[in-house]
Amino acid sequence: MYTPPVKTGGLYLKHTMGKLVAVLIDGGHLRVVAKRASKTYDPSFIEQFSRQCLDTTPEELQRILYYDCPPFAGTAKLPVSGTPHTFICSSQWLDDLASRDLFAVRKGVLKFRGFIPKKTPVPGNLPLTDDDFKPLFEQKGVDMRIGLDIANYAQNRSIHRIILVSNDTDCIPALKLARISGLQTVLICLPGQKAHRELAAHADFIRKVQWP
Repeated sequence: MYTPPVKTGGLYLKHTMGKLVAVLIDGGHLRVVAKRASKTYDPSFIEQFSRQCLDTTPEELQRILYYDCPPFAGTAKLPVSGTPHTFICSSQWLDDLASRDLFAVRKGVLKFRGFIPKKTPVPGNLPLTDDDFKPLFEQKGVDMRIGLDIANYAQNRSIHRIILVSNDTDCIPALKLARISGLQTVLICLPGQKAHRELAAHADFIRKVQWP
């Protein structure tokens, strides 16, 4: 017997046995924790990890949104010698990830903020060299894109539940909006990590996952 779709918030949700969900992954956060755990961080790992975030019995995946910045490409002077150094990196792995089933990649911008000492305090008994410093980069635009996508889901209600992989409190206003709009929110707790107290306060569920 035909069962008509249910109209919710102006759009139609098909009948499912469980909750229709979207997984939103802050790539910078996931990468740092995964590499600390000696994991190979590549598209295959990210895809496998995203499946670990699902409670497969009651949840049906709509889409995985992955947020990250392409590697910095440019030239900067080294801090001691002043020699020009060119950063050469490839973002092909992001294109590979975007081509996978149900994946969408949202790209921010990686800004070069200069060089900082590898160790502090800086040793004062030996002359410093370029090898004593490392580049400092800052992600720009990632948090904004996460917030916009959560707000969009909150407005059109095309899913039932948002699963968020992040530890950034800048996501709190968007999580509040999602809950006010009737969406359920799940905060993923990575292996060996604790959910941020303020983020946890605005999540309906805290879900601990294991590495794939």
